[in-house]
Amino acid sequence: MFEHWVKLYQYRDLLWLWTLREIRVRYKQSLLGVAWAVLQPLALTIIFTVIFSYLVRVDTDGIPYPIFSYVALVPWTFFATSLNFGIASLVNNMNLVTKIYFPREILPMASVGAAFVDFFVSAVILAGMMLFYGIRPGWVSLWVVPLLVLQIALTTAVVLLGAAFLVFFRDVRFIVPLLIQIWMYATPIIYPATSVPLQFRTLYFLNPMAGIIDGYRRVLLLGESLSPDTIVPGAILTLVLLIGGYIFFKRSEPVFADLI
Repeated sequence: MFEHWVKLYQYRDLLWLWTLREIRVRYKQSLLGVAWAVLQPLALTIIFTVIFSYLVRVDTDGIPYPIFSYVALVPWTFFATSLNFGIASLVNNMNLVTKIYFPREILPMASVGAAFVDFFVSAVILAGMMLFYGIRPGWVSLWVVPLLVLQIALTTAVVLLGAAFLVFFRDVRFIVPLLIQIWMYATPIIYPATSVPLQFRTLYFLNPMAGIIDGYRRVLLLGESLSPDTIVPGAILTLVLLIGGYIFFKRSEPVFADLI
């Protein structure tokens, strides 16, 4: 693996340039451009607020529902967008994969990098909402950094696995939207993690995104530190997925050109 990491580092300029290309292509000839990065989580926030504040009330531990949902939708949108674009990146760029040598993981990783730009833009709006609601978490908000690192690791792991599997099984492209939808409901986005029955929480937090989303709420809205019970199980699984996914991707890489 070390040799692969060294090779990837040598191609870091290509990774950077391809990430910039992904950003340009994504918003080329778009009327609103990067504003779409904000509109998607913002639109869902408005819909969820109407439904779960007025029609079906959800206990949010005293947090106004708009920011309660938005703080979860920002990282979730980053995750979902990365999967939608990154998993199909090898197949969508088959001309490059079959003709030019470069570390193939650059293509899915560039999609994650492009989605991170959207995440950053949406995070600016989140900061404005926090000021509007008078939420100032203080130094505990620095826990966002390890949470973000963990989320990037998880996202990269899933994207690498999905991109490799799609080369072998084209059915994966039909599974991804369904997987994202199911995964969203298995993550505390529209409801708090505290609503999960105690007897199921250990199993529940094996979902790495559950711990990550709950962590963002804790450190940004409640001013609390991360809870090991909610973050450690998912972090361990993320590490396993990242190492295993990267090994599987690199071992499958020699046959990508033939199968695509």
